[in-house]
Amino acid sequence: MWHLHCPDFVIFIFNKPMKNHILCCDWGTSSFRLRIIDLCDQQIAGEVLSGEGIASTFNGWQAGAGENGMVRSRFFRNYLKKQIDILSGRLSFNLDGITIVISGMASSSIGMEEIPYGDLPYATDGSLAGVRHFEAFDDFPHEIMLISGVKSELDVMRGEETQLVGLVNLAELSSLKNKDAIFIFPGTHSKHMYVKENQMVDFQTFMTGEVFNIMTTYSILKDSVENSAGAVFNDREIKAFQSGVRQSAVSNILNGLFKVRTNQLFDKMTKKENAFYLSGLLIGNELRYLREKKKWELVLCSGNNLYELYRLGMEELDLTDKTTTVSAALIDKATVAGQIKIFQNQTLKLNNTNS
Repeated sequence: MWHLHCPDFVIFIFNKPMKNHILCCDWGTSSFRLRIIDLCDQQIAGEVLSGEGIASTFNGWQAGAGENGMVRSRFFRNYLKKQIDILSGRLSFNLDGITIVISGMASSSIGMEEIPYGDLPYATDGSLAGVRHFEAFDDFPHEIMLISGVKSELDVMRGEETQLVGLVNLAELSSLKNKDAIFIFPGTHSKHMYVKENQMVDFQTFMTGEVFNIMTTYSILKDSVENSAGAVFNDREIKAFQSGVRQSAVSNILNGLFKVRTNQLFDKMTKKENAFYLSGLLIGNELRYLREKKKWELVLCSGNNLYELYRLGMEELDLTDKTTTVSAALIDKATVAGQIKIFQNQTLKLNNTNS
């Protein structure tokens, strides 16, 4: 059996040769990201980004290929092959034979193949991750390791659990090990994950980003706000955001939303400021309950686009002293780190089975 020597780690995979690289794919509902990673140092050697997420890929299969009898997994492989060829061309490097690890919505009911959710508690070393293996084909020379999500009695997630595995195993965050902490992942559907004794024991989903998008695009409030794409805010916009956070404490959310309309009607705020007020109202509603979680540390895991707003929300709610903020650079690194950790666990299981 051929083997790959990396510092302090030896990999045996499927009883067949493997190069010292792995393809890591983060395939979300509305985005696609494929990266080639050196397993020895976990450095990214190249990547391809696309807006062709799981939803549009599934719709494409339904619209044509599915009706013509093409198996859904084959259609998804064809898209993967196109992206791998693009990456191969950019690197001038043949990627055939390299295993692909995929996390996110690719294991959902609209993904490549639906895989049942894993259950809680979920070990943060990734050892309990639900995984399905797919063999390579002559026209698709890549084995696939498809990672499933996690469910509780009332909630589900796909993708964030892999990020969590990556985060807690990064050397830069070793101080968080063995601590009771709530990991907060802002987004379209924000996730709050409760980690105790190195296991995720519960989590909650908040539709904060989606409600904001619906309110500003389709509701009566769309003419009362002007969304700003910039990451730098002026003092009036910050004050409007803080006002929204405070309002989240004194009014029902449905009544608070209508105040966005009256803010504009009564010329209390500009449309840009009103958008910040709406953000503060929604983020305040998401975060406010954390004030009661006195025995838990908080870990804010936000990318650049939402970091400043969530930081301001934490500050306005007096949560800053108990909050560790993870940099956007580490968040970006976490998905790959989690995929590699799960890949290593699965590889060792297979080697033990085959030995």
